[in-house]
Amino acid sequence: MKMHVRKNDKVVVISGNDKGVKSEILAVNPKKGTVLVKDVNIVTKHMKASKNAMKSEIIQVEAPIKSSKVMLWCEKCSKAVRPSYRFREDGAKVRYCKSCDGEL
Repeated sequence: MKMHVRKNDKVVVISGNDKGVKSEILAVNPKKGTVLVKDVNIVTKHMKASKNAMKSEIIQVEAPIKSSKVMLWCEKCSKAVRPSYRFREDGAKVRYCKSCDGEL
């Protein structure tokens, strides 16, 4: 599946319980079409002690969400945007904002 976001991108959640939250992407899974966003979709996980030195505990971790529920955040326009692509003079393919025409 083709992804419109990458690791370390600034994104905004556009639907769900965490709608409107601006954060960054921690991990991307193109095969499943999911992303892991920092401080979004927090779930409680019960960890069992696997060794004598470890303690059983309840921890809170981020769970993956569908990539269609996030949009890139443009710092210049201060809004969520759809990325567009173009080639620079040196041949590199770059993403840019259609609103302000700046690179993302």
